[in-house]
Amino acid sequence: MPAKDKILIVEDEKGILSFMTTVLSSNGYDVISANSGAKAITLVTSHCPDLVILDLGLPDMDGMEVLRFIREWTHLPIIVVSARTHERDKVEALDLGADDYVTKPFGTSELLARIRTALRHTRTAATSSSLATSGRFKAGGLEIDYDKRRVFVDGESVHLTQNEYKIVSMLGLYSGRVLTYDYMLRELWGLSTKENRQILRVNMANIRRKLEKNPAEPQYIFTEIGVGYWMREAD
Repeated sequence: MPAKDKILIVEDEKGILSFMTTVLSSNGYDVISANSGAKAITLVTSHCPDLVILDLGLPDMDGMEVLRFIREWTHLPIIVVSARTHERDKVEALDLGADDYVTKPFGTSELLARIRTALRHTRTAATSSSLATSGRFKAGGLEIDYDKRRVFVDGESVHLTQNEYKIVSMLGLYSGRVLTYDYMLRELWGLSTKENRQILRVNMANIRRKLEKNPAEPQYIFTEIGVGYWMREAD
């Protein structure tokens, strides 16, 4: 099964949140949600979504502040969804780094199309980077199919989130070499500070639970303490 894109919805209106969650889930996305700016920031840093849908009218802070915070350390796509129709609000959001601005009320087809476009732009950028590759990688029971973006262990397909797949595919591309924490953060998410290493740790813990028979004694992905991670060499 191909990796699913994880979308964070930041919305405090329960009805709209429920509607968007249902629509996105039924269209094959993994959905997480936040009803405040503070919770949104926590989820962005801990769950590493592939895209954020951000409402500007939040109870604890203005959505522009959340947008500004996210853009300080990552390039993940952000679609602002707001009832604010003034041109100045749209311009401010786009200037702060939003990838798109959708005015409420909006149609399901329009929202899905804008999501697909934002994700496609992100993938186009990734395809032109050093991570672009094709073919297969095999090391023991682990196999990465780069063309289909799928990972297998002992012949069984493993469900990875989009970010988990990015990490695994990168390590496979450079198998046998230690990739530093900062290098991975910079190449995968445009991050560079030590404070963001928690993102890698969270994702790596999830990856090991899915790939390794015993995460405490890994067979495929190893930690060079204080330096980074490396994957065993291909067979």
